Amino acid sequence: MNPPLKDSNSWTFKLVTWNVNGLRACIKNGGLTYILEEQPDAVGLQEIKCQSKDIPPTANLSEFKIYWFPADKPGYAGTGLYSKTVPINIKYGIGSKEHDNEGRTITAEYENFFFITTYVPNSGRGLVRLKYRTERWDKAFCEYVKQLDKKKPVIVSGDLNVAHEEIDLKNPDGNHKTAGFTDEERKSFTHFLADANLVDTYRHFYPDRRDAYTFWSTMKRARESNSGW
Repeated sequence: MNPPLKDSNSWTFKLVTWNVNGLRACIKNGGLTYILEEQPDAVGLQEIKCQSKDIPPTANLSEFKIYWFPADKPGYAGTGLYSKTVPINIKYGIGSKEHDNEGRTITAEYENFFFITTYVPNSGRGLVRLKYRTERWDKAFCEYVKQLDKKKPVIVSGDLNVAHEEIDLKNPDGNHKTAGFTDEERKSFTHFLADANLVDTYRHFYPDRRDAYTFWSTMKRARESNSGW
């Protein structure tokens, strides 16, 4: 933890969250350069898609402590965490056998807060995992965050696999039955924010900003036209 600033109760702690969509491909394409240039205090990674034995040596950055939580299934999901400061504690998963075999959550405990990197389950094509996502995962994860919040503040980061409000995607009218923007997922996320005492930090600072996205389909040149989520 960085020390508090002089004559202030605040401190600086730079956090980054990034769905790398495959750790090895990310490294091959120079992704670690970003981390080295930005020099964050902690980085949460999602979708590393890599077993521990297959993580390349080039993933090791000397100034960071590194933690990996791969899924049991090879080439699927998984999370990672880089931290300049050695956390007080690292927890892999949320303490549930039903959910933790997919490597979806790493929690780092620091002096003044918890930092969670998570890859929330996608409801999938045809919404085949919608009930699992909203009725089981969301509820279990919310309860996990609430228990942490009883001890100290919690920062939840990652790929949350939901566009919460219509302003959060380019084409809301055409996506109400698309994974990530169903009424069920949005309602569940609204409940999560309220029940777990969380704030959408981006919308807190930029409540009316449009065309600000973090995901673009690879189809129809969506990124070029900024038709995103």
